[in-house]
Amino acid sequence: MNRILGLDIGKKRIGIAMSDALGIIAQPVETIAREPESEAIAKIKKICQNNNIKIIVAGLPKHMNNSIGEQAQDCISFADNFKSEYKIIFEDERLTSKQAEYILAQTGRKYTKDKKLVDLKSACIILQQYLDRK
Repeated sequence: MNRILGLDIGKKRIGIAMSDALGIIAQPVETIAREPESEAIAKIKKICQNNNIKIIVAGLPKHMNNSIGEQAQDCISFADNFKSEYKIIFEDERLTSKQAEYILAQTGRKYTKDKKLVDLKSACIILQQYLDRK
């Protein structure tokens, strides 16, 4: 089975997670800078190529009323950079950052000083939600 990549796409950073070989567990990979965007796209494509990725699960930050806002449009636009090479699946990511902060707080991690941790954990949560439903 091919691994699946999970992305938490933000304005400043992108959290990246990857499934295990069986597609059961989401594991953290890294957090990268969003800018320059061409470098971020190249890094993600390299991760995909090195790990035989065919599917990318991207978080979609919908509003609580289920509508698509500016941030969600930005995520769709960024994910469009990969749609010619990979299958893109959007996963509802409402409240994943809060969930990530709670989990990090429970483990004693100082996420307030390192927002990369929140982005990384959010990417894992987004991908795990998809894997659990699959």
